[in-house]
Amino acid sequence: MQFPPSNGDFTFVSSAEAEELSGSISAQDIKLNMGTDGGKDPYATTFLRQRGYGWLLEVEEDDAEENKPLLEELDIDLKDIYYKIRCVLMPMPSLGYNRQVVRDNPDFWGPLAVVLLFSMVSIYGQFRVVSWIITIWIFGSLTIFLLARVLGGEVSFGQVLGVIGYSLLPLILIAPLLLVIGEFEIVSTVIKLFGVFWAAYSAASLLVGDEFKTKKPLLIYPVFLLYIYFLSLYTGV
Repeated sequence: MQFPPSNGDFTFVSSAEAEELSGSISAQDIKLNMGTDGGKDPYATTFLRQRGYGWLLEVEEDDAEENKPLLEELDIDLKDIYYKIRCVLMPMPSLGYNRQVVRDNPDFWGPLAVVLLFSMVSIYGQFRVVSWIITIWIFGSLTIFLLARVLGGEVSFGQVLGVIGYSLLPLILIAPLLLVIGEFEIVSTVIKLFGVFWAAYSAASLLVGDEFKTKKPLLIYPVFLLYIYFLSLYTGV
């Protein structure tokens, strides 16, 4: 049965005749027209480029730096920090550590972590101590830096800041001892002096070089006083 078309566009056929129209479509007969012909841009792309908006179609390539780990992005080297900590805690030259790396390769995050740790030890429920200790670290290091430059030393502020910060580690180590033997004044005083001398020696041995010659005491003494003040912030004396 066949129905006449209502217009010149559509023709209805019966099911019997539809079976004779069966067939297959090969992959070669399928062509997708995405608006390109012979390498030409799509119509939308062409329109945008003609109007000067071609930059909207540009795709930025992934930058290798964006895939860096967080520690590398922040320039934090945990192995380097750990090595510097050992250099400060064991300042004896006979141990064979290259202690000059603390001065020659300064970093910020290691000393900051040490200063924050010392601040946490010294808090006693007063959080304002943290900001004050960080302030003393920065401006105390600035004072030592200016004095070293006046005396003819070849050091940068970053080097002084790192050395002074790392050298607070001895004061952190003696803090638990002071809690245990705090009732024994003589022993406690000896421990305090030992911690201050330990910290001052670690810092001064790195900052005070041969270029100071006979002026070494002029720089060692302020470093010693700075660590005495740090200790007083902890002990409250």
